[in-house]
Amino acid sequence: MNTQVTLPRQQRKQFDHRRYRRFAAIDKADRRWPGQHIEAAPQWCSVDLRDGNQALIEPMTVEQKQHMWQLLLNLGFKQIEVGFPAASQPDYDFVRWLIEHNQIPDDVTIQVLVQARDELIERTFEALQGARKAIVHLYNSTSPVQRERVFCLDKDGIVDIARRGAHKVKTEAQRYPATEWVFQYSPESFSTTEIDFAVEICNTVIDVWQPKVDDKVIINLPATVEASLPNAFADMVEYFCDHVQHRDCLVISIHTHNDRGCAVAAAELALLAGADRIEGTLLGNGERTGNMDIVTMAMNLYSQGIDPELDFSNPDDVIATVEACTRIKTHPRHPWVGELVYTAFSGSHQDAIRKCLTQQDDDEPWDVAYLPIDPQDLGRSYQSVIRVNSQSGKGGAAYLLEQQLGIELPRWLQVELAAPVQQLAERQQGELEAQQVLKLFRQHFMPRDGRFHLAGYQVDRQGSRHHIQASISDEHDMLLIHGHGNGAISAFADAMHKATGIDIQVLQFEEQATEHGSDAAAMAMVQASVRGTRACGVAKDQDTLAASLQAILRAVNSAVAQ
Repeated sequence: MNTQVTLPRQQRKQFDHRRYRRFAAIDKADRRWPGQHIEAAPQWCSVDLRDGNQALIEPMTVEQKQHMWQLLLNLGFKQIEVGFPAASQPDYDFVRWLIEHNQIPDDVTIQVLVQARDELIERTFEALQGARKAIVHLYNSTSPVQRERVFCLDKDGIVDIARRGAHKVKTEAQRYPATEWVFQYSPESFSTTEIDFAVEICNTVIDVWQPKVDDKVIINLPATVEASLPNAFADMVEYFCDHVQHRDCLVISIHTHNDRGCAVAAAELALLAGADRIEGTLLGNGERTGNMDIVTMAMNLYSQGIDPELDFSNPDDVIATVEACTRIKTHPRHPWVGELVYTAFSGSHQDAIRKCLTQQDDDEPWDVAYLPIDPQDLGRSYQSVIRVNSQSGKGGAAYLLEQQLGIELPRWLQVELAAPVQQLAERQQGELEAQQVLKLFRQHFMPRDGRFHLAGYQVDRQGSRHHIQASISDEHDMLLIHGHGNGAISAFADAMHKATGIDIQVLQFEEQATEHGSDAAAMAMVQASVRGTRACGVAKDQDTLAASLQAILRAVNSAVAQ
């Protein structure tokens, strides 16, 4: 039986910020990283199959790992951490499957994690036997709280663990000369370790491994717990790069976590500070609040004109695979790839996007308000960019109609459409689909019912004057009407007034072709004052003048019905 104990209110600890201390950032007045620029993609290492897997309530099955592995290959990863084979039989078996079934492409290197313990290191090399190339990632904890409260060792004791582990890795590698070995060391909890001690313990490991320019060692600096502002972490990385020995023989790697929500920012600033390599997971899955999100960081680079060297042009496939393997849903507002990221509901946003899209040329740099990249680069259509709900303005509905009808609504017609769209969205209390907006547009401006309908017409022109004769059905009667004017439309308004007594003044008129070629249809849009009432009508016909006359009659029908 589970018993939940609830403390009386007066015995509970209060929400008290005084229990916490400011992060002790290093004093670095000579920082250079703020003036640097990221010019190229870093080396990427996916840790979805190890770090990401350990963070799941239900770890991945073998089949799920295989699907994730294939996705990572398809995306272009060249370094992939595949497990902790010494600590988990499923991880061991997966590593063996990769090797024994020749699942590792020649240009891809697998990476495995291991603690600085002899028996675990031996088991790790057994798991990797037969691999063409592999990274052995050794680590031990270095922060004061880990030293003092977890391992109960002083600094010398922690350094000794790292030294002995490095020797053991080097010795075991010599037993398997057929494999090209790359060594990697992490001072776990680097982010909360005294910077000089982090340099000291890494130098100890470097002394053991003796890297060369053409045989580099990876030193991985993890923000195991994100404890500071990203700029403070960048200071630590730059200081480390300045003081570690044999820097030219090292690959400086970064592995940030998201406790403060700044994992991507910290990783980006670390590149400015001198790092070469980034470890992370797709969509940020990882323990506590997550790992560094490689999708976000890669797309950040892409948006700055930098080739991320990873292919995220089909994010829906990434999301589907990651969700199937992790059982974690992707937030609709997830940076770059969320379902709603390229969706604008705000009326002013919609209007700005729509106007920019009409002016954006294919051969010029992308410059569209509210859209930092072209959604089509990620397989998203423009129809998903602008969606309509009760918060939307006239621009959103107009954009959807433009996609449906192939025309650009004039501003005055956008204004007339906005009110009924707003009313429907409020009644529905949700988003309107494009077909709903189209139906509403037709009901209000293109109704098939109404009092008057055009049956036929004939126009004669004498100089600047036009004479029109038209057949109009007036409910059950057929009228033959005649009129004169400076144009066909004014002549038609004159004819209607003479025959019915209805005064029609055309206020706005626009005509657009909905297709190209000799058989193109025309869409006529009219705003008229009918007996002092403003009304709009729209009609489509291959005969451009017929479309205009029908649009006038629909405006009249709307006005006389009010």
